[in-house]
Amino acid sequence: MQARSIQGETLDALCWRVLRTTRGVVERALEMNPGLADIGPILPSGTLVELPEPTTEPTTAPTVNLWD
Repeated sequence: MQARSIQGETLDALCWRVLRTTRGVVERALEMNPGLADIGPILPSGTLVELPEPTTEPTTAPTVNLWD
C-alpha cells in the first residue's frame, strides 16, 4: 500500500493517518523504504511512502490474577 505525505507530516503521523496504528508499522515502513530516514523527521509534502499491511493483534492486554 502506498501513501503520500502531507505538509509537515512525520512517518509515524502518516502511518497513523492511513493505517490508524503505529505499532510495528513505522519500523517496517523504514525497512521497506531505503533512504527514507535520510530525508529527516519531517517528510516533504507529496513524498510517496510504501506502507506495510497492518497486522491484526489483540487490542487488550492479558489479565493478570494476583490472588487465587
